[in-house]
Amino acid sequence: MDSVMAEAETGSKMKWLWLAVLVVVLDLGTKALATAMLTYGDPVPVVPMFNLTLLHNTGAAFSFLAQAAGWQRWFFVALALVVSCVLVIWLRKLQHHETWTAIAIVLILGGALGNVYDRVVHGYVVDFLHFYWQDWHFPAFNLADTAITVGAAMMIIDTFRSPASSGGDADRSD
Repeated sequence: MDSVMAEAETGSKMKWLWLAVLVVVLDLGTKALATAMLTYGDPVPVVPMFNLTLLHNTGAAFSFLAQAAGWQRWFFVALALVVSCVLVIWLRKLQHHETWTAIAIVLILGGALGNVYDRVVHGYVVDFLHFYWQDWHFPAFNLADTAITVGAAMMIIDTFRSPASSGGDADRSD
């Protein structure tokens, strides 16, 4: 009973975990579709400057450490799981008025867990969203990467939205 009251007083944002689950489901679903419908490395034009191109990334963002000897797979799994635990702890400690931060956290959490699944099951992350301009190609990515990027951008924006408060959302209401 005391823990229920304490959660109500702090305005627990754990209720936002559904969004992380949605990110994981959409991410894994789109990766499964891309794997089933695309041929590895063969771009499928969608609109000018955008292709669907199935690629496997054994590294991190922008294929960082992709050429390493294989140790990076478990390093990135461990790192993502530690970060995920920290994010859940942070989410639990948020106050009622910190909805923006809660959404940012669960987007990052969902994206991290979507990519962790790929690393554990496949040994690589499935990427398929491929933007380009003339001969310049942006590294392919997936919905998990998009959720992580949007969540991180929300956190950065929040630092500029409310610089006087350390909690970011403190001066706003839902």
